[in-house]
Amino acid sequence: MKKNSVVIYKNSCALVEGEESSKILVSWCVSRASATGKKAVYASQKVRPRDIILLSEEPAPSVDSCLDFAEEALNPESAVERQVAEVYELLSGDSETSSAFMPFGELFELIRGKNSPVELWGVYCVLKKGFYFEEKIDSSDPENLKILFAPRSLEKIEELKARAFEKEHAEEMRSAFIRRLRQGILELPADGKYMQEVEAFALGKTETCKILKDAGMKETVERAHEILLKTGIWDITKNPYPLRWGLSMKSAKLSLGQPPSEERFEVPGTAFAIDSPWSTDPDDAIAFDGECLWVHIADPASTVLPDSPIDISARGRGATLYLPEGAARMLSEDCLEDYALGLKEPSLALSFKIKLNENCEIEDCEVLKTLVNVKRLSYEKADELKENPELKPLFEIARKNCERRRKNGAVFIEMPEVHVVVDGETKKVSMENVVHYESGEVVRECMILAGEGAAKFAFKNGIPFPYISQEAPDIPAVLPEGLAGQYRLRRCMRKRSVGVTPSSHAALGLGMYSQVTSPLRRYGDLIGHQQLRAFLNKQPLIDKDTMLERIAAGDAAARAARQAERNSSTHWTLVYLLQNSQWTGTALCLSKEAKQSVFLIEELGMECALSGTDCELNGRITVKPEKIDLPSLEVVFRPV
Repeated sequence: MKKNSVVIYKNSCALVEGEESSKILVSWCVSRASATGKKAVYASQKVRPRDIILLSEEPAPSVDSCLDFAEEALNPESAVERQVAEVYELLSGDSETSSAFMPFGELFELIRGKNSPVELWGVYCVLKKGFYFEEKIDSSDPENLKILFAPRSLEKIEELKARAFEKEHAEEMRSAFIRRLRQGILELPADGKYMQEVEAFALGKTETCKILKDAGMKETVERAHEILLKTGIWDITKNPYPLRWGLSMKSAKLSLGQPPSEERFEVPGTAFAIDSPWSTDPDDAIAFDGECLWVHIADPASTVLPDSPIDISARGRGATLYLPEGAARMLSEDCLEDYALGLKEPSLALSFKIKLNENCEIEDCEVLKTLVNVKRLSYEKADELKENPELKPLFEIARKNCERRRKNGAVFIEMPEVHVVVDGETKKVSMENVVHYESGEVVRECMILAGEGAAKFAFKNGIPFPYISQEAPDIPAVLPEGLAGQYRLRRCMRKRSVGVTPSSHAALGLGMYSQVTSPLRRYGDLIGHQQLRAFLNKQPLIDKDTMLERIAAGDAAARAARQAERNSSTHWTLVYLLQNSQWTGTALCLSKEAKQSVFLIEELGMECALSGTDCELNGRITVKPEKIDLPSLEVVFRPV
């Protein structure tokens, strides 16, 4: 290259000073001289040919002369700007050149009509920063990079101009949006880009929302939710609570794969998986062999190893999230076929073989890896068959165990339940009263026996284990009759605790207890199974400290899931009321206070407080919703 040839180095105009072996010495201006007397600063550097792009071998007088012309050319009113527009019109009108890339030198000559080294950098800057031409670097020869340009489409030019306008007028446009937001009248979809910040805040993805603050509005998720509804960005069926609690609304993706091949005891006879007709993840089955109660539980721990990626994922979820609009499973959907009970014959299980005395106290509990023949029954069908020789002993065991626990101080609370159903396509909400079947109590008592048996087995064998305890409630000597009494009893209950030290579970009337019957959908149960299997396989156990950390993390996530479920259920109940604007229903008085009374609306499974209402305990009145605040999950009822 000649001395003073014009090149581009690090996006700056530079001149060649000379060549030394394989390197080229270039110089450029680091900072320009100013009117305040600040002097120009120059630098020089030896570079490889591939580090520079040659604009012209013809020499330029100085770097400053190139920069001076560039400043003039970049003026929007300059001749260069006008000439670039004219050449674009010429080339874009020619079908052969409208999209073809051409060397920068050729384009320069079309624009300026002559080859002037001083002007090359300035014209390049106008082309690069303008809208009309697209730049591409030809690197087919790394030692001799070339600049190419091609005309852009009119659509692309309009898009770039719009972006530039938005950037230049960003503050002005944002201020106009804030004014529209205060008025509650947005210009959609254009304002959607601003409302993304509000939506992220409403979903709990961010902790603050500058837009709400700048608009002089309360910086709360409820306010954000209200605005999203009013502006039509969300409709009333948008359920933000799972995401707000940091939970995924989709099932886990990591596949468990095929269960391992291992020795299992083949349990004779048939076990019964009794569940709701809509259940798709049966994870327990029960049977009585004439001597022992068998409680068979799904065995995903055969594959989910401690601290594996699947285990960590399950720990982060804590539990399967059951929402009115569907379930987000703790373990992947595809695992059900291999691990749920009764979907394949025979089913793989971790089984608890429990020997009971005549008072239904556990004399012995054995834990086995098994193969089980499982028959699925609905609660309704099981009730119809309760005199069947295979089922009758299970009903008798349940009654005896219930009585045993009652004598030990167990607390039994029975309140009406409602199942909220959301149609996946129409988002129409319906409410279904949950029917309580005797067979449901049978399953519950057998699961409690399995949890008690597992706790005793773990304690006897020194296995670090997740125990669940609960302090005794302080129950008044006299309780009201009916649901009012059940409500008062429920208010006496203490919170449960999860730890690695066994303690009494007063509410269940048990000296020690653990939950082991739902490893497909509860992390605490899954980690309990991992410990039991490790013990059976004579493998290292998770130590107490690690166990405590993991069950605490899983329990915290499970609490978040339960809160999201409660919030979601309330949300959809309020949507049901909004969809049925003329709804009225019956409310039963649960508690009478000085200022207001608490009522239960059995049809909705919802409690409400009413003031100035004269109604006796367990008495009924008719109510209707007066005000529904969906973002705050609040509804005000009034008597009618």
